[in-house]
Amino acid sequence: MTAKIRYEDIEPGTQLPPRSFPVTRATLVRYAGASGDFNAIHWNERAAKEVGLPDVIAHGMFTMAEAARVVTDWAGDPGAVLEYGVRFTKPVVVPNDETGALIEVSAKVAAKLDDEARTVRVDITATSEGQKVLGMARAVVQLS
Repeated sequence: MTAKIRYEDIEPGTQLPPRSFPVTRATLVRYAGASGDFNAIHWNERAAKEVGLPDVIAHGMFTMAEAARVVTDWAGDPGAVLEYGVRFTKPVVVPNDETGALIEVSAKVAAKLDDEARTVRVDITATSEGQKVLGMARAVVQLS
């Protein structure tokens, strides 16, 4: 983790360090084991295609968690995230190869919310294959 960010040092527009997160089928299997979500659309091509998906897709909660890592790493404390929400706009399609997919995440401080509580709103952008995969992705973070 990085050092905690001081509220006084932050202004709206501050960019958080961007990150890229590779996702392979093996990643999805490990996540399924940890989360208990063994829905076949996350590991079986035939099942995914039968429900109209182009291929196996990453778990939505996995995608959401990877995007949140940009914020928690920046804040220096996962507990600093007081609120977090997203809308799922497109699935992350994960091909059956060694490369898999890539989730690219950027974020910026959109606003200072409360000087006394030392909270800021962080807007997050997550894409895969050049397409936005999360919409309205926002976190409220309490800084030191």
